[in-house]
Amino acid sequence: MKLGKLPARKDAVKLKLSNYGTLPVAPKSFKLFTTVSDWQGMLGNDRYGDCVWAGADHETILWNAERGQAVRFTEQNALSDYSAVTGFNPNDPNSDQGTDMQQAASYRRKTGVTDASGKRHTVAAYLAITPGNKDELKQAIYLFSNVGIGIEFPDYAMYQFNAGKSWHLQRGGTIEGGHYIPAVGYDGRYVYVVTWGKVQKMSWGFFAKYCDEAIVYLSDEFLTGALSPEGFNLSALNNDLAQLT
Repeated sequence: MKLGKLPARKDAVKLKLSNYGTLPVAPKSFKLFTTVSDWQGMLGNDRYGDCVWAGADHETILWNAERGQAVRFTEQNALSDYSAVTGFNPNDPNSDQGTDMQQAASYRRKTGVTDASGKRHTVAAYLAITPGNKDELKQAIYLFSNVGIGIEFPDYAMYQFNAGKSWHLQRGGTIEGGHYIPAVGYDGRYVYVVTWGKVQKMSWGFFAKYCDEAIVYLSDEFLTGALSPEGFNLSALNNDLAQLT
């Protein structure tokens, strides 16, 4: 398995979820990811460091599943977006250096990721949430279905994953690099994330310790329909988006 998230850059994402109103209290448990029956595999992340792009595709699969629509992605799709942003070349191992989350989010807003039919899927906006903040993460998942989490990945987490165990804190551990994982649900004990083609449980303690950045995305359908979840100031966000280049 490969990692592939570049180190977090403080305040790289200028717009913050916390700036847009007093958000409603999230329920104790929220698991819409059960609408997805097939995450369509690892999308190249078993061999290449394209976790940010595999994650983007998995997020798009979930958004469409929630609307009763199917969308297909392939490894080739994920790697093409990885190449477009970073210059990755599958024939040059030295080019497989990973992706900056903010740069990927900007590309997703301006260009969009490509599915197997050639259709582009854009996001209308993206907002930072406070790394490791449990309440913000729950609110963001509840309002917008998922959150892209960046973590510093300890070596023991790979052993836990391969053994079919949850990611939970252990003593020691060496950071092997950065990893990107969509958070798609939660309950009292765990955050549920998608990684390497399947849903993985992550303890809240693991999230608090290792999350170094997180981004919530707003789908085009959400903003185009002018839907505004209770407490979320969509008008203020649209004004701020107009200032972005």
